[in-house]
Amino acid sequence: MKNKDDISTTNSNNADAPASIPDKELLQLVHLLVKPYRKWLLLILAAMLLETAMELAAPWPLKIIIDNVIGNHKLHSWIQWIEHIFTAGDKMMLGLVVAISYVVISLIGSLAGYIESYFTESVAQYVANDLRRRLYHHLHRLSLSYFDHQQMGKILSTITADVSTIQDFASATLLTIFVDMFTIIGMLLLMFWLNWDFAMIALGVTPFLLFFVSRVKKAVKKATREVRKDQSNMVAIMQEGLQSMRVVNAYGRQQLEEDRLGKASIETVNAALRARKIKSMINPVVAVFVAVCTALILWRGASLVMSGVMTIGALTVFLSYLSKFFKPVEDLAKKSTSIAQATVSLERIKTILDTEIIIPEKTGAKQPPKFKGDIVFENVSFEYNPGEIVLDKFNLSINAGQKIGICGPTGGGKSTVACLIPRFYDVKSGRILMDGVDITDYKLEGLRKQIGFVLQDTVLFYGSVRDNIAYGKPGATEDEIITAARMANAEEFIKRMPHGYDTLVGERGLTLSGGQRQRIGIARAIVRNSPVLILDEPTASLDAESEQLVMDALENLMRNKTVITIAHRLSTIRDADKIIVVKDGRVAEEGKHEELIDKDGLYAELYHMQAGDALSFM
Repeated sequence: MKNKDDISTTNSNNADAPASIPDKELLQLVHLLVKPYRKWLLLILAAMLLETAMELAAPWPLKIIIDNVIGNHKLHSWIQWIEHIFTAGDKMMLGLVVAISYVVISLIGSLAGYIESYFTESVAQYVANDLRRRLYHHLHRLSLSYFDHQQMGKILSTITADVSTIQDFASATLLTIFVDMFTIIGMLLLMFWLNWDFAMIALGVTPFLLFFVSRVKKAVKKATREVRKDQSNMVAIMQEGLQSMRVVNAYGRQQLEEDRLGKASIETVNAALRARKIKSMINPVVAVFVAVCTALILWRGASLVMSGVMTIGALTVFLSYLSKFFKPVEDLAKKSTSIAQATVSLERIKTILDTEIIIPEKTGAKQPPKFKGDIVFENVSFEYNPGEIVLDKFNLSINAGQKIGICGPTGGGKSTVACLIPRFYDVKSGRILMDGVDITDYKLEGLRKQIGFVLQDTVLFYGSVRDNIAYGKPGATEDEIITAARMANAEEFIKRMPHGYDTLVGERGLTLSGGQRQRIGIARAIVRNSPVLILDEPTASLDAESEQLVMDALENLMRNKTVITIAHRLSTIRDADKIIVVKDGRVAEEGKHEELIDKDGLYAELYHMQAGDALSFM
């Protein structure tokens, strides 16, 4: 099932764009993006038409000066009214009127250009804003399995660089293409009116030029795909290296990371130079076409002027139109590279937007009532990758208010159990019931709001301690935040911080110790006060002193809640109401601690092994 705003059924799990997406689909995406700004687009179109009209009118004052003020030719019949109303046959007065008209034409054209430029940039900025938010919104609603197979740097490259390319194209290229097209059509009509055989010379050269441009566009598009792919790889390597800076320094692998970046960077340079080689062909080829056409018209025009068939002013206007005719043709040729770049960026963006939301929300899904906390797994099977079964017809029943511990060998599927309850992933078969209702019948947001989490590595965001505690409940009051910090045994160290609850913590909370991060994470869960609580190895990476503080805080958190604790350290679940041992995707054993010890099975083996390890360090 897809998001209602998705416009295609194409599915992909790759942040890099596919080889090609049909132009029709890309145009649908463009239409969807610009639709909210159609009133502005109409204003821009009107300004463009007015600007084009003024550009077409600009050479005529010069023609009148040459032919009708300096020369003795009569004005064309369609403008003789100027002579009758303003000049009364006075050539100098006619010259003044024409000079003023030139200024007026320039002012109107400049005003129209300003309106077009201002509103075009406005549309481009808002379209880019909408596109970034649309991508971010879509990414947040994808299954976690999508991110399991993606490099975050490549996704970031699409959200930033590709959206920026679309913005630049919309502001500097898209609508100017229409101005160029209007200008070309208008000038062709005027050139045919002035002298049809001259116009045929210009028209005869144009198809060859357009054929060349179309060939260049295809080559540039292919080269641009390679450039964007290499740029994404480079961003991914930089993002990964910077994010893992502590590990890189700890193992002294700075040179390795620099070499990885160097290789990706030179590949980007080489791809960009290949693309530039193709783009650089445009200017000289277009210049040759323009020179040949201009030479033919100069030669033909000189003979017509000398034979009296054409006036010098008419030839001047025609040459002016010719230069302006080829200017937009040349611009269109150059813009073919911008079109190719924008097309590739649209392809990459659409690849993400077309990725199916693997966590669907049923039509008619309802907001859940406040959960009691009864959870049942019925014959649940799940696999992260096709053919690699993680849970196999898994069955489990948890009563409301029970404290359940889940343990087992690494890779047995215990953490997967916790991930399926909030629907981070969806089951392959079977179902999960919450208070007797299939969790897929609930709205996803409503389901997750009633489930609290404390993970092995609590992630804190760049911001104040207060904001991090209130992250799960944005409207939390000051009293709620302070009470939660006190119950989580975090108040003491928070008060010792330079600015207390207003102290900024670094990105991911790395300025705090592991125990301090966990206690803030527990305070975050206390503020949320969800009826169901999932603890995923919350003390696995802590020392004994920190573990005791965190365990005390967890006792406060777990009161009157259904609690599922994923444990590596079996000591953390020893007092659980029921312990579930998961092996090879199934429940291997279940019962209380003493019962499982007496069974002398897998749990007892794991427990004695950990107890022996603990004694060896004493």
